Amino acid sequence: MITGSGSGHWAPTLHRWYTVAWIVLGLAPTVIGLRDDVGPRKHLSLVLVVAITVGYGVVRLFPDNRLLRPYTYLGLLVVALGAMAGLPGGGAALFIVSLPQFWIFTAGPRAAILLSGAAAGAAVAGGVLQSAELPGGKVSFIVAGYLAAVLLGLGIHRVLEEGEARAGRLSAELAGAERRLVEAHRRQGAADERERLAREIHDTLAQGFASIIVLAEAARADPADSAGQLLSIERTARENFAEARALVTAPREAGPVAATLRRVLDRFAEDTGLTVDADLPDVDCDQPTRIALLRCTQESLANIRRHAGASTVGVVLGRYPGGIELEITDDGRGFAVADSEGFGLHGMRGRVAELGGALTVTSSVGDGTRVHALLPTNGQGVT
Repeated sequence: MITGSGSGHWAPTLHRWYTVAWIVLGLAPTVIGLRDDVGPRKHLSLVLVVAITVGYGVVRLFPDNRLLRPYTYLGLLVVALGAMAGLPGGGAALFIVSLPQFWIFTAGPRAAILLSGAAAGAAVAGGVLQSAELPGGKVSFIVAGYLAAVLLGLGIHRVLEEGEARAGRLSAELAGAERRLVEAHRRQGAADERERLAREIHDTLAQGFASIIVLAEAARADPADSAGQLLSIERTARENFAEARALVTAPREAGPVAATLRRVLDRFAEDTGLTVDADLPDVDCDQPTRIALLRCTQESLANIRRHAGASTVGVVLGRYPGGIELEITDDGRGFAVADSEGFGLHGMRGRVAELGGALTVTSSVGDGTRVHALLPTNGQGVT
C-alpha cells in the first residue's frame, strides 16, 4: 500500500493511469448525466466537479503547496461525494473511482479507512436527503465498494510494508558489506604497505648494513688498509641514512637510470675488488621502472657478494621492443634456483611483476648465475 501525505509515493506511470481512469470513469459520467438537467442542482454539481478536479490537480502536481493540503482536499472530496450522491448523473461511480485517493493522500491505513468511511456515509446520507428514499441496491453498491477498497488497500499496504522491510534488511546488509569491504581494503592497504617497506628495507638498508659489516671485518683483518675501509663504511652509512629518510615518503632516484646504476657498480667494484663489465646506454624510463632496475641490480650484487664467490660480474642494460631489459651475470659457484626460497629473489620477482614485467633467474651449481629482467614501457606488460 502506498501511503503518505504526498502522492509522489505512487509510481508516476501508475498515477497517470489512475488520473485518466478517475476522469473518464468518474467525472465524465457525472458531467454527462447533468447534460439534460436544469436549475441550481446542475450548477451545484458542476461547481463541485470543478472544485474537486482543481483540488486534485493542485495536490497531485504541487504536494507541498501551502494553499491546499492533502487532508483539506480529502475533506472537500468527502463533502462533494455526499452532496453529489443524489444529484442527476448520480455520484456512485464517482465515489467508487475516488476511493483510491483516500489511500494515496493519507499517512496510513487508519486515516484512509476513516476518511473513505466518512465518504461512504456522506454518499448514503446525501442520497437519502435529496431523494427521500435511496434505493437499497445503490446503498449496497456504495457499501460494497467501500469494503472492497478497504480490503484491497490493506492487502496492498501489507505487501508494501513487507517490501519496505525487505528493502531495509537489504540496505542494512549492503551497508554492512560496504563496511566490511572498506575494512578489507584498509587491511589490504596496510599489508601492501608493510610488504613494500619490508622489500625496501631488505633491498636498501639491509644491503647497506651487510656492506658495513663486511667492510668492518675487512678493516679489522687488515689494519693497514683501515683508513680506506673506514671511508667506505662512512659513505655506506650516509647512503643508508638517506635511504631511511626516503622510505618515510617515497623512494626516489634522481638522474638517468644508467648513471644511477653506474654509481652502484662503481661502489660494488671498489668495495669487493671484483671486475665489473658494464654496458649501460642511457635509456628513458619512468620513476617506478628506474627504481625496479636499481633494486634488482642492488639485490643481485648483494647476492653475488655474499654467496657467489665470483671474480667477474657483467651488467647489460638495453632496450627491446616495448620495454627495457637488464641482465646481470657472474662467473661464481651458482646455485639450484628451485631450492632458493630467499626473500631477495621473491622481492625482485614481485617488484618486476607489479610493473607488468618478468624476471628470469638461471643458474646451476658451478656454472654461475644469470638474472634477466624485462620491464615494459608501454603499459601492456610482458608476454
